Amino acid sequence: MGMSQNRTKYSAEINVTPFVDVMLVLLIIFMVTAPMLDQGIEVQLPQTKQVDVLPSDSDHLVLTVRRDGKLFLDSYEVKLDELEERVKLLITDKSRALFLQADSFVPYGVVVDIMGRVKAAGVEQLGIVATPSEIDADALASQNAQEETTNKTDLDSKNKMGE
Repeated sequence: MGMSQNRTKYSAEINVTPFVDVMLVLLIIFMVTAPMLDQGIEVQLPQTKQVDVLPSDSDHLVLTVRRDGKLFLDSYEVKLDELEERVKLLITDKSRALFLQADSFVPYGVVVDIMGRVKAAGVEQLGIVATPSEIDADALASQNAQEETTNKTDLDSKNKMGE
């Protein structure tokens, strides 16, 4: 009695099930994270009468200055003394634009200082982000003064609670 040999036949077909599983998982990950990429850092932008829309291409950088003074280059936090170095690394192409979006309560001197540092880093195209104004300049000035008074009152009450 001879032993019979069972030879398995190899199939030349490709099993695409694992490939489809991986693609579906990647699709879900991108669908969940894509809306988060557009939001960026939230700040209360100053208002102006004429506002152009930010370009939708991804070839530009956005530098955000929050009310507390923190800087974000796109969505990554950057220290003020590292700003020029980081911008130089990211702006290798001179035609690449940088948009500055600063909270309306950031002091003007700080915004000008940051603009100077960005220009010193070699950025030729610098834009400023604002929101369209629905009210006239006098009403806007009184609204900002009222918000500033409210913020000072809040700060004073927090300081008193800390004592």
